[in-house]
Amino acid sequence: MARILVAEDEVAVREFIRRVLEARGHETVVTPDGAEALRQLNRASFDLLLADIAMPNMDGIELALKAARDWPRLTILLMSGVAMERRRAHGIGQFANAVLRKPFTMVDLVQAVEAALEADVDAD
Repeated sequence: MARILVAEDEVAVREFIRRVLEARGHETVVTPDGAEALRQLNRASFDLLLADIAMPNMDGIELALKAARDWPRLTILLMSGVAMERRRAHGIGQFANAVLRKPFTMVDLVQAVEAALEADVDAD
């Protein structure tokens, strides 16, 4: 299974994502913001970065751009519940596989993660 880094500032959402992904067999590291996620990326390798767009300290778009620059093989999946933020992310399509719309169900999350990981395998 995959090693996934989750950057999400809302505790309940972060824990929901962690529980769902770990139940699917993924190793999951969770962080409360983009700055901490960047520190985690510097410490260890990951197969997928799942990041909220709207976060304190460093938003998901800034995180995605830095991650794509420094770890070009890292698969990136963004998420947001704010239409304006999703539009903002639209222009970085070459860096992120997709934007998962909040609120999402367990099925939505699993499908988006599996599609992003599969797209990465297909690109190799």
